[in-house]
Amino acid sequence: MFGFFRKESNEIVSPIKGKCIPIEEVKDQVFASKMMGDGFAIIPSGNRVVSPIDGEIVLIPASKHAIGLKTKSGIEILVHIGLETVNLKGEGFKVFKSKGDKVKAGEALIEFDSMFMKEKDIDMTTMVVFTDGYDKEIKLDCYGKEVNAGEVLIH
Repeated sequence: MFGFFRKESNEIVSPIKGKCIPIEEVKDQVFASKMMGDGFAIIPSGNRVVSPIDGEIVLIPASKHAIGLKTKSGIEILVHIGLETVNLKGEGFKVFKSKGDKVKAGEALIEFDSMFMKEKDIDMTTMVVFTDGYDKEIKLDCYGKEVNAGEVLIH
């Protein structure tokens, strides 16, 4: 009715519109080797990044290129937008939320300037990395397919 009793969902949604790929296919060895954790990636066709989970924002670096989230059950997720985007020092990114904010899956977090990224020749592949609290194997049905931001990928 009013959403007061809506319990936290454990679903993981796509953080951005684009083509879903296994994390091993990311053109960055740190992510592809799962050094930071297992996950998946999206080669974006959109420019708005949404929360992949119901949870709390625990990290937004000054460079605005990533966001860390944590669920009530303790799953920690890093959404890393693009490769080498930390070097932009926040240029081309617009953040809608702050550290400590509670968010729902599908809620807008960050937007990036697609034209600016293209001019800078930046690979905007966006990674979702499970950094803590998630130990299931990640094999998604969406690999090689287009997904929409907010589309459920893991139940």
